[in-house]
Amino acid sequence: MSDGYLVLCTVPDEEVAERLAKGLVGARLAACVNVVPAIRSFYRWEGEVRDDAELLLVIKTHPDRYAALEAWLLDAHPYDVPEVIALPIEQGSARYLGWITAETRPLE
Repeated sequence: MSDGYLVLCTVPDEEVAERLAKGLVGARLAACVNVVPAIRSFYRWEGEVRDDAELLLVIKTHPDRYAALEAWLLDAHPYDVPEVIALPIEQGSARYLGWITAETRPLE
């Protein structure tokens, strides 16, 4: 099992990015969320090719918290079908990975 996940999620604007990032960290579902501005997404939606400006959330979490994180995002996200893709962290600083684990541990 991986020591952590990077979860990718696109959002439509800065307001949504901030709301979701703060909510995920506040709920201890993520240790950190980076907001990458000014990405451009091309995709097919409802039979049409779309070209939209978006932001990318890069979310760091522990694998044990992924299911709750996904459920929270699906509920809180404004898109009908939000991008929620988890990539396992195969290697990384032991101290950083330990920090992810500590910061996503549910409070007792």
